[in-house]
Amino acid sequence: MSAPRWKSVKIDEVEALAGPGTLTWRPLRHELGVQAFGVNAYTASEIGQEVVEPHDEKDLGHEELYVVVAGHATFTLDGATLEAPAGTCVFIPDPAVHRHAHAREVGTTVIAIGGWADRAYEVSAWEWAFRGLGAAKTDTRRGREIFLEAMAALPDNRWLPYNLACMEALAGNPDAAIGALSRAVELGGDEVREWARNDHDLDRVRSDPRFVALIT
Repeated sequence: MSAPRWKSVKIDEVEALAGPGTLTWRPLRHELGVQAFGVNAYTASEIGQEVVEPHDEKDLGHEELYVVVAGHATFTLDGATLEAPAGTCVFIPDPAVHRHAHAREVGTTVIAIGGWADRAYEVSAWEWAFRGLGAAKTDTRRGREIFLEAMAALPDNRWLPYNLACMEALAGNPDAAIGALSRAVELGGDEVREWARNDHDLDRVRSDPRFVALIT
């Protein structure tokens, strides 16, 4: 059977996953199977919730386009405020610009589209981690499966096993947490040790001698 020539989905039919802070995101790229660029939707059920998490794109080098498809968002871009009612497109070609956005209306929805201007798109570690951590809030096994799939796809990424370690620690799985943290330290060295020293997500394993040995 040949692959379908098109696919459609309503945003509110895509699984909603909890992100960092007050963010709720819907993995459109994953749902639709998009390969050419990253695309995700962010929705707010309350006024004041985030529809873009605070970040820049310096590490990835992405340029990004944000499209407000419902409601009204307030963007903060390098400290400047931009009001963005439905229908507004906000394009940020400079990866160094720090961006953040909150909903001013219930139901505010922002679609984010990102990629590199000069090379083919590849799925970023953050997308895998968002999916894994979001899924783990209700199903640890599913979250673990997503992380393991991610680590197979990006075996040299230190951020993925580190976040898996946090997930396993929060779920009360010390052996799995220490195993994942060990891999993260192997890949990231002192940078990962520094993350772990002050990360409360790892408090359940902090007194484990294996943890102490890893971060010293």
